[in-house]
Amino acid sequence: MADTLEGIPVLSLLIIIPLIGALAAFFFGKKSAKLAKSIALAFSFVALVLSALVLIAYYGSGNGGFMFSENYVWVEQLGINYNLAIDGLSLPMVFLSTLLVFLATLFSWDVSEKTRTYMSLMLVLEVGVLGVFMSLDYFLFYIFWEIVLIPMFFLISIWGGPNKSYASIKFLIYTHVASLVMLLGIFALYFTAAGDLGYYTFDMAQIASVSGSLESGMRTLIFAALFFGFIVKMPMVPFHTWLPDAHVQAPTAGSVLLAGILLKMGAYGIIRVCLPIFPVDVSYEIFGVVINWQMILAAIGVVSMVYGAFACLAQTDLKKMVAYSSISHMGIVMLGIATLSELGIAAAIFQMFAHGIIAAVLFMVCGMFQHKAGTREIPLLGGLVTKMPIVSVIMMFSFMASLGLPGLAGFVAEFSVFTATFDWLGTNYWYWIIIPLMTVALTAAYYLWAMQRTIFGELTTKIRTDNIRDAHWFEVAPIVVLLLLIVLLGVWPSALMDVITPTLPFLSIPGVI
Repeated sequence: MADTLEGIPVLSLLIIIPLIGALAAFFFGKKSAKLAKSIALAFSFVALVLSALVLIAYYGSGNGGFMFSENYVWVEQLGINYNLAIDGLSLPMVFLSTLLVFLATLFSWDVSEKTRTYMSLMLVLEVGVLGVFMSLDYFLFYIFWEIVLIPMFFLISIWGGPNKSYASIKFLIYTHVASLVMLLGIFALYFTAAGDLGYYTFDMAQIASVSGSLESGMRTLIFAALFFGFIVKMPMVPFHTWLPDAHVQAPTAGSVLLAGILLKMGAYGIIRVCLPIFPVDVSYEIFGVVINWQMILAAIGVVSMVYGAFACLAQTDLKKMVAYSSISHMGIVMLGIATLSELGIAAAIFQMFAHGIIAAVLFMVCGMFQHKAGTREIPLLGGLVTKMPIVSVIMMFSFMASLGLPGLAGFVAEFSVFTATFDWLGTNYWYWIIIPLMTVALTAAYYLWAMQRTIFGELTTKIRTDNIRDAHWFEVAPIVVLLLLIVLLGVWPSALMDVITPTLPFLSIPGVI
């Protein structure tokens, strides 16, 4: 398969295809909303097929390094190149992005307001995220990073809920300010690396090759700037408050892509950009306790896990509860990264993918409750299993997957992260693992509580139920695909791990591999 694709600019095609689709859906979609949907669905499907072919080719090659590289000089005087490639870190995210955009487009088949614009924005969003995951030039990386903000802002501000203006502006301010801080870190790397290289370049690999020679204080400042930009995107506590507002107000497809893909950009950035310059030799004394950056990362992850889980217990809106659960589950990703071990980082990448597909189903479930029952408020619901048996079964399955039921993808990821954490802490500090493990019990508590209140018990009399209908085919079809993938990775995790683990020695993480 790799030989078949050799010589074809497949990565550029992955960017160009949805871009052409966005333009086609917008201009030709004037004729009818159905045509706009069909065009968007067709182009997103082509991108999905292409990413699947790339995944198969990479899997079959046994190569852990970069493949399908494309490197062209863009602005020679400034060292800016059009540099794309994929490896076992980026490829799962590329496939996840194309999969979720295609399924979210199908799930949005009933969108009737400004349909051509809606579909075009989803494909532009796909262009941005794919560019982020495939760029190996900091300048190109930042351009695609900023492109992502535009379609998500409009998806929330045009098709969002009653407080859509507030949520969209808050999303834009938080993420854009964080991006500017990240840009300062990129420029600092650019100028400091030039002193060692003897020329200016934005090439990630070349800059990483000399980052070890950076003065300790400068490396710490650069790491902190980049790290800040990425944890706001994930998001981690205390920079998380934009996420629940954005999710609650966003349309269902917007929430699917926000949780499934955009949050992963932050975690991806930490692994790809921050870890190669990780300040392993920097420690601080706080209240007589010596801590280092590894402990800081772990603390941020654990606090986000625990805070997100407790916040879920207090929610009455299903969608807001799922939004806070995303903060908790992305905290697991951060904890895996903090271990700085092969198992921990591999598990973090696995968790990124697993959470992406599980969160997509969760937000689709929330969207179906809103569309069919007219509300997501848990106190107003009850006994809806009699009215929506298919939706209820999907809800139970997705909740079990999210709380880490054995045999499903979430369990593999979480168990691996906790194992890596235990190995890092050692037998002398084993009891610290109890704190993040508490979140598993809390997760079960808020999911079971929400499930019992919404679909079991007596049929609610607080809302009109005579007109409630079960799921449509275009809602069930994408969910079935995701559920099958959740089961597949739960019983056959090596299908994804065999893509991830060969890349780990190539990530150049100081003191680890």
